Amino acid sequence: MDTAYKTTLELDKIIARAVQLCACQETKEMMRGLEPCATPEDERFALSQTNAVNSLLIKNGSPRFGRVSEVRRITAHAQKGGILSMGELLEIAATLRNFAGLSQWYGLSEHEMLPTDDLFYALAPQPVLEKQISESILSPEEMADTASVTLHDLRRKIRQTEDSIRTKLDNIIKNSTTNKFLQDAVVSLRNGRYVVPVRAEYRGEVGGVIHDVSSTGATIFVEPTAVVEANARIMQLRAQEQEEITRILSAFSAQVGSLEPQFSYSYEAMLQIDLLLAKARLAVEQNAFMPTVSDTVYFRLNRARHPLIDKKQVVPVDIALGEEYDTLVITGPNTGGKTVSIKTAGLLNAMAQHGFLIPAHESSVVCNFREYLVDIGDEQSIEQSLSTFSGHMKRISGILQLAGHGTLTLIDELGAGTDPAEGAALAVSILEQLRRQGSLLMATTHYAELKVYALETPGVVNASCEFNVETLMPTYKLSVGVPGKSNAFLISAKLGIPQEIIDAARNHMSNDDKRLDSVLAQLDDLKLQLKGAQDEAEKARYEAEHALESAEKKREELIEQGKRELEDARRQAHELMQQVQNEAYNLTDELRRIQKDEKTSAAQRAVRAREIARKDTETLLKRTDAKPVPKKFVPLKEVQIGQEVVIAELNQLATVTARPDRDGMVEVRAGIMKTKVPLTGLRAPDKMEKRPQREPRRSSTRVQLDKNRKTSMELNLLGYTVEEALAEVDKFLDSGMLRGQQTLYIIHGNGTGALRSAIQKHLRTHKAVKSFRLGRYGEGESGVTVVELK
Repeated sequence: MDTAYKTTLELDKIIARAVQLCACQETKEMMRGLEPCATPEDERFALSQTNAVNSLLIKNGSPRFGRVSEVRRITAHAQKGGILSMGELLEIAATLRNFAGLSQWYGLSEHEMLPTDDLFYALAPQPVLEKQISESILSPEEMADTASVTLHDLRRKIRQTEDSIRTKLDNIIKNSTTNKFLQDAVVSLRNGRYVVPVRAEYRGEVGGVIHDVSSTGATIFVEPTAVVEANARIMQLRAQEQEEITRILSAFSAQVGSLEPQFSYSYEAMLQIDLLLAKARLAVEQNAFMPTVSDTVYFRLNRARHPLIDKKQVVPVDIALGEEYDTLVITGPNTGGKTVSIKTAGLLNAMAQHGFLIPAHESSVVCNFREYLVDIGDEQSIEQSLSTFSGHMKRISGILQLAGHGTLTLIDELGAGTDPAEGAALAVSILEQLRRQGSLLMATTHYAELKVYALETPGVVNASCEFNVETLMPTYKLSVGVPGKSNAFLISAKLGIPQEIIDAARNHMSNDDKRLDSVLAQLDDLKLQLKGAQDEAEKARYEAEHALESAEKKREELIEQGKRELEDARRQAHELMQQVQNEAYNLTDELRRIQKDEKTSAAQRAVRAREIARKDTETLLKRTDAKPVPKKFVPLKEVQIGQEVVIAELNQLATVTARPDRDGMVEVRAGIMKTKVPLTGLRAPDKMEKRPQREPRRSSTRVQLDKNRKTSMELNLLGYTVEEALAEVDKFLDSGMLRGQQTLYIIHGNGTGALRSAIQKHLRTHKAVKSFRLGRYGEGESGVTVVELK
């Protein structure tokens, strides 16, 4: 394939931007050498891979991925038995970190099988080796003390020896007898040994080995006899340190070499993923989508945008070729967007063929072309002594040699640069020849003859780029099926050319040209009328959609209203339940006061208790009468203790606590209340009826005497069984620990004392409980257990 189109269509700029988005240098080279897909199947697969990574990039964000280089050379050296440097091993660790990061990123979100699965499954992270290298090597020049036990011990000995040497040298420097012989009171390092600077005239006064002399000869650097042995020891330890470092590097290098060939497969997959990530990031920048690839020679671009024009300024265009017509002749004034239109068509098809998503609607269809034959721009060349016309003809000559089925030809200003009559005739002839050779063709022109040719020839269609004569600015909108006017006279008048000159120019036009101009003017009027009709249709469609949206909005409002009403009903029911509960507590307190009243006889207390119970029970039953009562039901014939039943009159779930007496009355418990109901007034619960799950009642007027006590500090277990209560206690203590509370109150009442005993026995073994006690006066006394948390 001729690659000149990459520069002419500016595909090279798209690739250059993608190169900038690559992380690795090798990936950059791969991107620069990217070749177009040879078949539609290859193109579909390449696009699907880019689209898959693009979707993951949008869902998961960018993966943890760092730049690495020369990794193939490093692993090849290790495989041959070579010892890698610390910098090379750090590069291997970074590569292994990339493998792990990409694998983790790929699994962040659930997804079906993707065309990139093979690439990500080829990654083989080595977390243990990567961690060992990263922890052992601090930089390309420094290995950590913790790389091995031997290295740590050697460096400890080196530091100890160095400290002893410094101590001895400090004594020499600070000694009043010897410091007068020194040039400076400092310790220096020469040839790996610690020395002191001695004045040349006192060289015999300080015994030791001379290691260096200053450039002036006034100072000699002497290793005092007192530290010669220690310096030698350091040299020996440093040699051992270097041997240990070499041993560690050799061990790591052997491990790297043993990773082959899997490491190379993973590395190649990593580079391919880096390439796809660059394409995906470019797609995000361009707001690009994956098109469909045609099996036949045609394309259809919907709402296509040129990717190198600012997204806020570019006007989307619809371009199709190869279905109803194979040739598109685009006319209109200069700067009207003709060149941009044909460049957009060629560039987007070429981008897709290189695996890039395109800035067009996802319903677009692209074609896998064998050649892109492009003649756009001024081909004038001083070096080759070619005029503009000659340059164009040279390029078109090459196009004619390559054109055929499966090629896309794009020619800008066909036949321009020479005599208009000859240029127009030549342009028509070139179009006919290219069509005979089977190439899809888009050409821009000003010639009226080509407009007429397009009108008269089947398979050839006119198109025009609109131009606002009032503002002298192009609109960049492409209208297919209508030839465009050059508007030379109108533009000239707007730019200040005298009217008499323009009128004289009109008189110089031939009658055919005038008739064509008149026809084009009529077509413009028809186009305006059609646009008006389309606007009205669009307005009607919008109103219909708006009406549908209004209906849906109203529906949503009704649903929300229903939810609010249901919530209000639930709230009212909850308030009613709380009121009934409080009155039940008051009733219980009143009954207990009567029982404790010593002034009245037992018979009087029993009569008074029955009166209160009858009166308040009737009141409670009236309050709970809001539930619907089933008109018909099948009464139970017999019941068992513990059996769940429904009190038919109240439609209330209850539990049988005693078998029927001689009068047929059954004792049941409904919530916190116990009552007797006729056996004939009980029915079996429906399958869909479930006992409502009890929630801790956190507050009650009966026990909460301390007004400063928060509701979250209390757990009300009145009416609970022991098993239910202990489960609620565990939840309550866990919540208190999470809230950081120190004191909690468990309300269990007095009753038989069984519930209190079971709770306190459970508290003794609970890990979160520091201590507990019964409540004092004002806290609920023996009906409350106060818990102190750890």
